[in-house]
Amino acid sequence: MPTANTETARVPEDVSGRPRRVPIGSVTWRHTFRALRHRNYRLFFWGQLVSLVGTWMQQTAMSWFVYQITNSKLLLGVVAAIGSGPMMLSSIWGGSLADRHPKRSILLATQTAQMICAFFLAAGVWAGFATPSFIIVIAALNGVAMGFDMPARQAFTVEMTSREDLLNAISLNSSIVNGARVVGPSVAGLLIGWVGVAMCFFLNGLTFVAVIAGLMMMRLPPFQRPAHVVSASKHAWNGIVYSLKHQRVRTILLLFLAVGVFGWSYGVLMPAFARDVLGRGANGYGILMSASGTGAFIGALVVATYGHLFTARRLALGGVWLFSIALFGLSLSRNFYVALAFLLVAGFGMLLFFSTSNTVLQTIVPDEMRGRVMGVWSLVFGAMIPLGSLEVGAVAHWVGTPFALAFGAIICAVSALVTLLVIRRREAANSR
Repeated sequence: MPTANTETARVPEDVSGRPRRVPIGSVTWRHTFRALRHRNYRLFFWGQLVSLVGTWMQQTAMSWFVYQITNSKLLLGVVAAIGSGPMMLSSIWGGSLADRHPKRSILLATQTAQMICAFFLAAGVWAGFATPSFIIVIAALNGVAMGFDMPARQAFTVEMTSREDLLNAISLNSSIVNGARVVGPSVAGLLIGWVGVAMCFFLNGLTFVAVIAGLMMMRLPPFQRPAHVVSASKHAWNGIVYSLKHQRVRTILLLFLAVGVFGWSYGVLMPAFARDVLGRGANGYGILMSASGTGAFIGALVVATYGHLFTARRLALGGVWLFSIALFGLSLSRNFYVALAFLLVAGFGMLLFFSTSNTVLQTIVPDEMRGRVMGVWSLVFGAMIPLGSLEVGAVAHWVGTPFALAFGAIICAVSALVTLLVIRRREAANSR
């Protein structure tokens, strides 16, 4: 909520093509949490905060467990790829459903499905039948649920808040994702050594109760179905066509894919980097993951507070270049504490890009297309994880973990440079 001495002025937005508001008075940290003035968003915020701690616990424990029982860097990438691959199939339909049905109902179903998957994982480890094949099957089922969950959750944000608070809400969403990313891996690292990985999976299942309860407590207006109904396949296809033809949407999605495949996948190698390069165990691995989450958490709060003072282009591209420098530095580091510092900066830079690109994408599309465009965004997200996981796992397998990290950093930096050149060429053509 703005302070009494803060006024705003409307100025052109260089990326979105729409005007934006910037403060012309003082800005304080009270701006950071202004989206929480919306009751429905408060319920979502606190429920997600609890649930996401469990999610990061499970992801950390699963990677460690797979590496422990297989000792294969390649299989680390395969499991991550299989877990996200189904999102490529279900996200487009998920985006179409989000535009045609109540988003809360979709989220209740997807969150329940992910809770069941977590309990199955815990049971598999406790009973002794959690083989790599079993883990891959559960990860695939979880990926299907995420494919329907992500576009509905992304498009639901503006309904819980407002267009004016969208950047703040998305940044706060990122803050709880990355706040949980700080706590979850650290807790998982302790629990793995104390009571085993099964407890991480079981506790993750319990945390879904919080977000399900929050969704059920929301007060929402009656859902208005679209007036012009077409077939489900045509409805979904229209979202793909729109995303490909809309120049700004296409540019954002292509950069998102490049950074996701060659940059975001660095997390897949952290178990191998922690154990083989830095000589650390499960606790050290958890701390490394938490360092990246800490940087992203700080970045989310900074964007929530001051993001509207900068152009989206500067935040997004600057974030990619900052991430690339930090990831390259990480590839050269052999000291645990130096690696922590680079991971913190990498998390900060990645958050700047992800949060800003997500906000711009949602604000430049019409309301009736938002679910489907975010379905395409989820498709790209679902594609980049398996492609990136396989790429980084294969490169690390053949030429080593440090080289795989350095290669990804260089590709990300070049992709951002190419994007900047494309934007400037487009602006020059439009100014003639």
